[in-house]
Amino acid sequence: MTLRWPHRETMAPALAALLLLVAFANPTLPWKRALYEHVVVLDVTQSMNVEDTSLDGKPASRLAFAKRMLHEALAELPCGSRLGWAIFTEYRSYLLYTPVEVCANRAELRASLAGIDGRMAWSGNSEIAKGLHSSIVVAKALPSRPSVVFVTDGHESPPLNPRHRPRFDDKPGEVAGVVVGVGETKPSPIPKLDPLGRRLGFWAADEVAQVDPRSLGRGASVGQEAMVEEGSAPPAAGLGATPGTEHLSGLREPYLRLIAGENGLAYHRLRDASGLSRALRDPASARPVPVQGDLRVPLAALAALVLLAPHALALHGRWRRRRAAAPRPA
Repeated sequence: MTLRWPHRETMAPALAALLLLVAFANPTLPWKRALYEHVVVLDVTQSMNVEDTSLDGKPASRLAFAKRMLHEALAELPCGSRLGWAIFTEYRSYLLYTPVEVCANRAELRASLAGIDGRMAWSGNSEIAKGLHSSIVVAKALPSRPSVVFVTDGHESPPLNPRHRPRFDDKPGEVAGVVVGVGETKPSPIPKLDPLGRRLGFWAADEVAQVDPRSLGRGASVGQEAMVEEGSAPPAAGLGATPGTEHLSGLREPYLRLIAGENGLAYHRLRDASGLSRALRDPASARPVPVQGDLRVPLAALAALVLLAPHALALHGRWRRRRAAAPRPA
């Protein structure tokens, strides 16, 4: 005996209409989503003008390359995440843009990123360790304590004395984040630019400090700074110093790995936008945030499925009957 539902032809449209009616009420479902909040600090010192990267098949400066990769990776951050910009020059990092929601402010974030360049630097010094410490201080001062993304080539200028280098009282891991190394490891000449960004040639060996001018280490330009004494510091090679060729610049990757690890940060070598996007979405810096999930799209999709299901079942039944009725080979 076959059971038949009364008015079954109208059940699917009625159920679909009910689902759409519920969808129009804009229902939500509370759940937790992994979101991110970063302050991206861009090194704008002169070594970042070295053209050892390429964009669209043409030579590009490290800073231009980093900006393009950030521009593209920005689209991969999930809505609800927040991003802000900062710059590093001399020995300090300065916040330009407090973190804002990435989807609602993508155009503004990209426009402000495009405006960052080397003309913002006011000093020839590039004290990377102090700049990273300053970035952590900036992040800790913000109410939400965002992660730090410090983009640099790691070129300390003047070079560090291996016996005396900056050390701070930051607790490793107190602020999450990643140090992003940009550039090639092979040293290249550093362009010399005027205040308007026009090229004047390259820096010569006698125009650049080749060793730390202070035999007892650099002075404490940052409060509560100490110096790592002889015996506890890594060898000069670990600091990336190249006395006699400091007018050339290459990515100081071992040094960046060193200071990243000392501060409880990850390290990432910048090669493309997809890799940078993964670094920005590292689970270590994710924050489970309660959100209200929008149920309108799932309900509308379910309504469409309810309407199409009877037709799909009818087509499937017709195909099975034709297959069963087809003559079989002897």
